Amino acid sequence: MANAASGMAVHDDCKLRFLELKAKRTHRFIVFKIEEQQKQVIVEKLGEPNQGYEDFAGSLPADECRYAVYDFEFMTEGNVPKSRIFFIAWSPDTSRVRSKMIYASSKDRFKRELDGIQVELQATDPTEMGLDVFKSRAN
Repeated sequence: MANAASGMAVHDDCKLRFLELKAKRTHRFIVFKIEEQQKQVIVEKLGEPNQGYEDFAGSLPADECRYAVYDFEFMTEGNVPKSRIFFIAWSPDTSRVRSKMIYASSKDRFKRELDGIQVELQATDPTEMGLDVFKSRAN
């Protein structure tokens, strides 16, 4: 397990599931959670390939921080199907201050463990990671 700057370890399952999403496309999204007692980042939820953005957005708790990765598929102006892997740092205004601090201090180190992130979003409410934001950042 890798050791993050904040002292958070990254469970090997996090990297394994991310590689599955990136290489095999076996997941649409992954939601990661920091287990404060165990001081490690773990996989909380895996999205099936047929699940969409609404399922992903519904997987993020309204008042708790999370990290997430979303495989966003779209069509280019030339009608070519493409995808971008987004990293989302979800930190709602209503979450605990301590939790926000832990997630913020661990983010860069955790993100480096996931080789292949193409776009990063920081979101404090659902409008900051709406489908329109994904579309505008994907190109």
